[in-house]
Amino acid sequence: MAARFRGFLPVVVDVETGGFNADTDALLEVAAVLIEIDDDGWLQRGETIAYSVHPFDNANLEQSALDFTGIDPWDPERDAVHERDALSDVFGPIRKAVKRNECKRAVLVGHNATFDHNFLFAASDRCGIKRNPFHPFSTFDTATLAGLAYGHTVLAKACKLAGIPFSNREAHSAAYDAEKTADLFCGIVNRWKELGGFPPPQVEEASDETE
Repeated sequence: MAARFRGFLPVVVDVETGGFNADTDALLEVAAVLIEIDDDGWLQRGETIAYSVHPFDNANLEQSALDFTGIDPWDPERDAVHERDALSDVFGPIRKAVKRNECKRAVLVGHNATFDHNFLFAASDRCGIKRNPFHPFSTFDTATLAGLAYGHTVLAKACKLAGIPFSNREAHSAAYDAEKTADLFCGIVNRWKELGGFPPPQVEEASDETE
């Protein structure tokens, strides 16, 4: 894995939130899916780690966002935990996977990855977590990759074009969306390898000298 992504371990993350502002709006669900690689260099979806999260103190909750996700933040059956506990339990296995794969750090894979990255880092900063395993700004965005590979950027549509079953009824759960995003990411990377795009052909570096 370290040789495939320049020392990065791709980890798929999806969050469900109480709005679009990472600094003020509640983080309500977080899910991370580890990516595995076999001896022949093919990627596959690994372990899923997912938590429902209590809104932090004074967090903003937009009703339109709750209507979209269908999440009731105060439902006792959510079995929600506090942000710090959720992030600590998500980050722990990721740090172990980084070490196991001899990588330098994790890189967040997401569908419209900037959104998930912003909320993950805002929550991590809010909780004072020092050992965030993710790169502070680099991401792999499957919306962009799906646009290239399938001509579509919507997750549900891109999955269907890729032959990945997708249920709109189960969507907008962090765990479900993260797993489908992981399947999409693995499928695109594996297809590129299958087509001969990786490893890239050896090209001699151009000389800086003018002959």
